Amino acid sequence: MTQAERQRRLERFETAHREGGLPVTMQRRAVFEAILDRRDHPTADQVFHVLHPRLPQLSRMTVYRILGTLVSLGLLSRICHPGSSARFDPKLHQHHHLVCLDCGDIIDLEDMRLNTLPWPDVGRHGFQIEDYHIHFRGRCARCRPRAKTLPAGRKRAPRLRIPRNKATLKPKGTRA
Repeated sequence: MTQAERQRRLERFETAHREGGLPVTMQRRAVFEAILDRRDHPTADQVFHVLHPRLPQLSRMTVYRILGTLVSLGLLSRICHPGSSARFDPKLHQHHHLVCLDCGDIIDLEDMRLNTLPWPDVGRHGFQIEDYHIHFRGRCARCRPRAKTLPAGRKRAPRLRIPRNKATLKPKGTRA
């Protein structure tokens, strides 16, 4: 994100709060800025762990509430994948994701062809489509070499592991 784009998003942050009648608090701004430059689609817990050393009075629940507010104001989007915690994305334009089944990494995929797919007729279900995002599931470049080979004809059952914040992991043999 360029500095000009970052500044524009921060101005939009303040405008959205004013228009919504909400105060611009130090905590809200810190949470928004913590996500703004990230490309890894952090969870609320990851945002909390990044900010807590700098803002020890910030609680985990406050981070969850702030993220919900930022989503409702249209400043962030919430992305959910089966078996995973909600993740937050600063990119608001139409784009899609590659989701690693092993480590849980989410990679942005910009492909204009995917943005012009015809929508299915869902009227008989009483459903109205408003938007869509495509999630391709597979293995990232880091996990692919580690994937276990299976006997011919057998497929591994897909699973999605929830990534842990590496900063909070304890070395083996230590107690919390």
